[in-house]
Amino acid sequence: MGSIQLQDVRKSFGNIDVIPGASLKIEDGEFVVFVGPSGCGKSTLLRLIAGLEDVTGGHILIDGVDVVDTPPAKRGLSMVFQSYALYPHMSVRGNIAFGLKMARMPKAEIDRKVNEAAGVLNLTSYLERKPRELSGGQRQRVAIGRAIVREPKAFLFDEPLSNLDAALRVNMRLEIARLQKELGTTAVYVTHDQVEAMTMADRIVVLHAGRIEQFGSPLELYERPANLFVAGFIGSPRMNFVEGPDAERLGARTIGVRPEHITVSRSGDGWKGMVSVAEHLGSDTFLYVEVPGIGTLTVRTPGELGLREGDTAVLTPDPARIHRFDANGQAIAS
Repeated sequence: MGSIQLQDVRKSFGNIDVIPGASLKIEDGEFVVFVGPSGCGKSTLLRLIAGLEDVTGGHILIDGVDVVDTPPAKRGLSMVFQSYALYPHMSVRGNIAFGLKMARMPKAEIDRKVNEAAGVLNLTSYLERKPRELSGGQRQRVAIGRAIVREPKAFLFDEPLSNLDAALRVNMRLEIARLQKELGTTAVYVTHDQVEAMTMADRIVVLHAGRIEQFGSPLELYERPANLFVAGFIGSPRMNFVEGPDAERLGARTIGVRPEHITVSRSGDGWKGMVSVAEHLGSDTFLYVEVPGIGTLTVRTPGELGLREGDTAVLTPDPARIHRFDANGQAIAS
């Protein structure tokens, strides 16, 4: 079992409230991602769960037991950091086995666990190598293997892919997601990359200035963002926001529409503007259109589009996909 519950968890450094009060429940076996911009408190919240930071107030329950006063080693959690934190003088086998040796586990049991983890992570043929002889992705798999062998109640990942190149990040996030489903172990994963969050998570916690803005499935956050912040953070390219008469006609302070929910034509009714930039990517075309009185709107269309810089474009949003927000930036129910 590996359920994790936060009850009004707070963290302050002096007079600065980093986490003013966070409450949520992560179910056993869930893959939950904490996402948000730099400085939003996501890594701090993860470290509070791990016990690497002391809480200022509130409760952290693991399987229903409050662990606020429990040291990190006794919480039954395994953490994988952004830096691989491998011992350079030890082999892959030695690095994976280190925690088990410190726990004085029998050698036969250590060997069994290490071999099983190496098999799952495709590291069997690298067990006798040193970290310097491995690629970045292989080193990260070793760090994950070191966490797996402890058979924790939950895995905690703190931006584990940040040091990898773009192609390797894609491969590793697929591997981590597959591994978590295979093991069925609860995972809490921190990232600033909303694409990672959308593709890996069962549910996503969107954080801003230490506050939980929304907690839900990737599709829920995409289709029903709770406020302007979530609407602008989730989705790539980001949602377009329009104020003024167009929003007021729909009874809103602000309206939002995603780039992929706007159709483009050369004439007709809609927002008329001039294409300032056209990005032709083959599978998609991104247009940045300057609309008088509104500003720059981003449009995403499938395939190749015959519009170029300087062309006139008429943009028509899908009425069923327009999001409305009140004066406080909160979503207005349809």
